[in-house]
Amino acid sequence: MKYSDTTGFLPAFIDKMQAEGLPSLVIDTFAYYYYKMITGETGLIYDRDIEPLRPDDLADFEKMQHYAPAGHQAFDHTVRIVLNGGLGTSMGLTGPKSLVKIKDGFSFLDIIIRQATTSGVKLVFMNSFNTHDETRAVLDRRNPNPFPRMFLQHKFPKVLCKDYSPAVWPQNPLLEWNPPGHGDVYTALATSGMLQDLLEEGIIYAFISNCDNLGARMDESLLGYFVQHQFAFMMEVAEKTPADIKGGHLARQKNGRMLLREAAQCPAEELDAFQDIRKYRFFNTNNIWINLKALNALLDEQKMINLPMILNPKTLDPRDSGSPAVYQIESAMGAAISLFENSAAVRVPRTRFYPVKTCNDLLAVRSDCFVRTEDETVQLNPRRKARKNAQVVKIKLDPRYYGNCDELGKRFSGTAPSLLECDSLVVEGNVFFETDVTIKGSVCIKNRQPTPAVVKTGSVIDQDLVF
Repeated sequence: MKYSDTTGFLPAFIDKMQAEGLPSLVIDTFAYYYYKMITGETGLIYDRDIEPLRPDDLADFEKMQHYAPAGHQAFDHTVRIVLNGGLGTSMGLTGPKSLVKIKDGFSFLDIIIRQATTSGVKLVFMNSFNTHDETRAVLDRRNPNPFPRMFLQHKFPKVLCKDYSPAVWPQNPLLEWNPPGHGDVYTALATSGMLQDLLEEGIIYAFISNCDNLGARMDESLLGYFVQHQFAFMMEVAEKTPADIKGGHLARQKNGRMLLREAAQCPAEELDAFQDIRKYRFFNTNNIWINLKALNALLDEQKMINLPMILNPKTLDPRDSGSPAVYQIESAMGAAISLFENSAAVRVPRTRFYPVKTCNDLLAVRSDCFVRTEDETVQLNPRRKARKNAQVVKIKLDPRYYGNCDELGKRFSGTAPSLLECDSLVVEGNVFFETDVTIKGSVCIKNRQPTPAVVKTGSVIDQDLVF
């Protein structure tokens, strides 16, 4: 594919990608986005070009139970695809996030595989170049049955902001590349041969979700609704709360099609409107349903999946703020809702959206606020659900001492306190918790001393505590 290149650097990018053995479709996709970038396209989506979605634009999951028989019939023709590309950098990790122990000694990966085993779900992982080898090594040792299939997400070269040339970092050449966002799942399905393999095996429908969303699992009612209405694409959305203001929201374009706008696509001067949960009420949970035949037909027609571009400004080495400024060219999986004429969105409850993004989230899940059930779901404890105004406990841990999983484990002696009757917990300073600690109500624990403070075994804390 030929594009006018005013920088003169596109051949260098192409050579670099070819040397890595990347497929021509991936190189053409990068060139498409690169051309947009150097010609001044920012990927920004303005309020004037979209309209907020109304509640009556959405079907309601709570009214779909009668579709379960149709979903049951389609179950054998459906696959679950799990996005397993993240490194968990927000938790201070350098390895696959899916290997973090989240509940009863089990990792995200363990939980997902156990779910698939108990319910007979066909399972496929999309790994990134950062997570593939380590994930495969873990699975080889455990040899789960059924063994999940895998394909590899592609990578794009990072682009120097100063002149749009390829980023070079001899200290660690791996940092010259970035995963191109989960929007790459469609291209990676095609180039890996996985899409064709699934279609030849009679697999028509796919449910795609993030590995860190504990609420995501195959649901026969949603599948039945998707199949009965012959949708090409369906997105699960949830009603925004103040905790979701950064989540990408669904809107409608002037041509009537739905559109996903991520925070990185919002102009800075319109960020307040983007975060207004009364205006843009529904956010993308990144639980996606797609008809693989429709995806294959779109690829045949358009040759590549042209999703809206996201330009993500970063430093070349994410752990070195003094390293050169770069752009990471990315795209979002949910943005494909605007590519299909026959697409839909469904309003789902928060039980289908329990992401674990930070150590705050991880502590909540490790505590008795959540339980692991017989069917291998991790969900809100029924005893907490029975409380008035039941919700997930609000936790804010001092990032200086609880910013990564290792430090979290040290300070909680490997076990979480009882938070079943806790509404909110704030911890400021260096505090260690021994075993069998119970926290109730809204509590702030502060250590103003230069030395660590210790909450002793058996403590029950129902008011603020200062050391």
